[in-house]
Amino acid sequence: QVQLVESGGGSVQAGGSLRLSCAASGHTFSSYSMGWFRQAPGKEREFVAAISWRGGSTVYADSVKGRFTISRDNGKNTVYLQMNSLKPEDTAAYCCAASILLGARPTLDAYHYWGQGTQVTVSS
Repeated sequence: QVQLVESGGGSVQAGGSLRLSCAASGHTFSSYSMGWFRQAPGKEREFVAAISWRGGSTVYADSVKGRFTISRDNGKNTVYLQMNSLKPEDTAAYCCAASILLGARPTLDAYHYWGQGTQVTVSS
């Protein structure tokens, strides 16, 4: 099992940047692939980005490709989401998730453990 805690959310102007972090418990962190998801008010949770267990493979939603970067540091048991050129439509609660599958997975049902989320608000 793994416990996940996100941080780094906040309020920014359109065009600004934020870096989200997700700290995971346990010494087996490197055995999990990781993903970021977001959920805006009144909308379903959607995939944002994912990274494989070693960090060698990533996948992004089309809506964030070229603006967001997912990375991980297994020595620190942490995954990151660097968000640049933020838009108002990026406003959402962002959650990290862990999967026992080793590849980068873009679908909700691949993930077994979830953090509580951190709010990102982008104003125009």
